[in-house]
Amino acid sequence: MTTWSAKLAELGIQLPTVAAPLAAYVPATQSGAHVYVSGQLPFIEGALAATGKVGAEISPEEGKAHARTCALNALAAVHSLVGIDAVVRVVKVGGFVAAAEGFTAIPAVINGASELFGEVFGDAGRHARAAVGVAELPLGAPVEVEVIFEVG
Repeated sequence: MTTWSAKLAELGIQLPTVAAPLAAYVPATQSGAHVYVSGQLPFIEGALAATGKVGAEISPEEGKAHARTCALNALAAVHSLVGIDAVVRVVKVGGFVAAAEGFTAIPAVINGASELFGEVFGDAGRHARAAVGVAELPLGAPVEVEVIFEVG
């Protein structure tokens, strides 16, 4: 069986440095067989990749790419806590999109995260999910993603 770290290498994916928390919380915490990853913003090398509302300043395609970046940051958070090879499956994804008025393609934006988990984990990346449009996100970010992983 191929390890998840080998799969990441095969896909040419290098995990980023874990983003520093913006307030009084930790990037990830473990309880029993689950790791709960705090909401991840689309940080790249410590800087927010974009600000604005999806459907206005941010195109849906750009929003989807930012959701993928959030998912990469979530993988970095779980890796920093237990190691990526400890992941058994992705259990649940919560996706939040700062949506312009009238923008309703929220699920398509969060697919950026869901599709990454499918690429990396195959069937173990299939998960339950919520995709929610919101008025504002921290720092003006367009997308935020939180994840629950089962680990073993």
